[in-house]
Amino acid sequence: MHGTFVWNELASTDAEAAKRFYAEALGWSFEEFTIPSGPYWVAKSGGRVVGGIGGLETGAIPSETSYWFSFIEVDDVDARVERAVALGATVVQPPVDVPNVGRVAVLRDPTGAAIGWMTSATVPAT
Repeated sequence: MHGTFVWNELASTDAEAAKRFYAEALGWSFEEFTIPSGPYWVAKSGGRVVGGIGGLETGAIPSETSYWFSFIEVDDVDARVERAVALGATVVQPPVDVPNVGRVAVLRDPTGAAIGWMTSATVPAT
């Protein structure tokens, strides 16, 4: 649904340790998902997809420390990025297609906060 948070992912300095922590702390299970930038796992809770975990190389923004990152569903990522730039945002990663996921971009809003925008291949149920 346009304007809602749809994906959260952890870019970690130690993805294996993070997976162990979330498996023990929250009961998550993990399924490997292939992406070009490095190993990545889809996290599930009770069989329901809840997010992803990868190494820092898979993260949306450069960092030397682990961080969680969120994506917001938008109706047309290309048009919304263009509008965001007109409103003072800067593009960190221009829109790109991610197979079986959708089209994604990473921005910094006018205050400097990084955020991902995504037009999902299949829009999540509301």
